[in-house]
Amino acid sequence: MKNSKIIGIFKVVSYLEAISFLLLLFIAMPLKYVYDLPEYVRIVGMAHGILFVMYIFGAYYLYETLNWKFKILAIFILCSILPFGPFYADKKYLPKS
Repeated sequence: MKNSKIIGIFKVVSYLEAISFLLLLFIAMPLKYVYDLPEYVRIVGMAHGILFVMYIFGAYYLYETLNWKFKILAIFILCSILPFGPFYADKKYLPKS
């Protein structure tokens, strides 16, 4: 598979992971604790968990495929646990497509 296609797929996963994290933090969690609606956390949390794992595996795959320095991989992993982090990592370290 071409590098540009791999990067494109990773960007989609990255955006979805970031959006799911923001939905979890700013919509599902307040619904759970303010309105006692825990089912939204289960739904969004499961989606976020799957996307998070895909993001980590994707970052590692790009690390191997594109011969990144370990520092870049560490930045991507750190950004995955910060709100808005994947948006930053994408803009700063991935080529424009």
